[in-house]
Amino acid sequence: MNKIEKLIVKYFSGFITREEWHELNEWVKNSHERKLFSEYVRINYAIDDIMSEFNTERTKKTILERIQKDKNFKAKNKRFRIFKYAAAIIVFVSLGILYQTDFFTKNSDKSMPQTVDEITLELQDGSLQVLEKNQPHEVVDSEGSVIGVYKNNRLVYQNTSSDKDNQKQNLLTVPYGKRLEIEFSDGTIAYLNAGSSIKYPIRFGKSTARNVVLSGEAFFEVSRDTLRPFVVSTANNFDVKVLGTKFNISNYPEDQTTDVVLVEGSVGLHSDNLEADVILEPGLKGSFDRLKGKISTKPVITKVYTSWINGELIFRNMTFDNLLKKLERHYNVTIINQNSEFSNKRLNANFGDEPIEIVLKYFKNTYGIAYTINKNTIIIN
Repeated sequence: MNKIEKLIVKYFSGFITREEWHELNEWVKNSHERKLFSEYVRINYAIDDIMSEFNTERTKKTILERIQKDKNFKAKNKRFRIFKYAAAIIVFVSLGILYQTDFFTKNSDKSMPQTVDEITLELQDGSLQVLEKNQPHEVVDSEGSVIGVYKNNRLVYQNTSSDKDNQKQNLLTVPYGKRLEIEFSDGTIAYLNAGSSIKYPIRFGKSTARNVVLSGEAFFEVSRDTLRPFVVSTANNFDVKVLGTKFNISNYPEDQTTDVVLVEGSVGLHSDNLEADVILEPGLKGSFDRLKGKISTKPVITKVYTSWINGELIFRNMTFDNLLKKLERHYNVTIINQNSEFSNKRLNANFGDEPIEIVLKYFKNTYGIAYTINKNTIIIN
């Protein structure tokens, strides 16, 4: 069994690690056999979903054993032949089961996973779970205990506190093109934007600060607790400390600054380079310059920085390169900018829930920016 085959088995079995997940994800993205792999996922999912007594592990083992027996294919067609053979076996095994259970009439509109580019939850033991928008399920730890429930694009943890569980960390990762809500054990809610990840304990301790680590962007509605401050940590030793408030924090790697916009309450901004914390009031944006190690503040229209929660895009005085990066995350596309003259030009724009084609037409009509679209890749000419 080669490495890719092992990763596929781990993916279906639910025992794939974060590193293995990324490796499989990259293989699928770059593989010419992506369509066949998607069919393989779809049919296998159908079997697992409607036949609880069906031995999927035995089926997967049989498929791989049959693949190994076919040694006559040429090296250049190896991956194609493997998945063509695997898909054929799955189809053969599946058809009788699906027809016997009236799957095609009862479940014709059921949602099926098409790729491995999904929201993932890494548990303390390193195992990875996939959170699919239309598939509610319980989140169970390595000991078999239910620690949370995922439903309607929100992950909710049990509303209890325990010093024992404070060390058990989960890592939630949201890929490009998707968003997610998470309700922590204390009732605090975080809205995660595309291309973000957050690390947190499954339950906050009874007498310690509520610490989470964020990469990307999130809007927080923090449950008030004067005895346990809520602390959001980012890179470069920058922390946001609150007791109970609503604020947005953007910490993407391509940005030079980490921006905190306060909507309600108050927050303290802390950096090891500063002698004292900077306190924000509602309507202010605090920007931590990662290169200079300094924090500046200014009044802003908060809606500009929180509209993404409702699927809107509002750009104000943003460089064209940064704007394109945010479009990549929002629409899950690849954008190649060949127009160097526009790279550092600062633009303003407002978009609702329009498709990417409408956004591109706006820039073409307003700024004369030409572009071409080739499947999931956009080239700015």
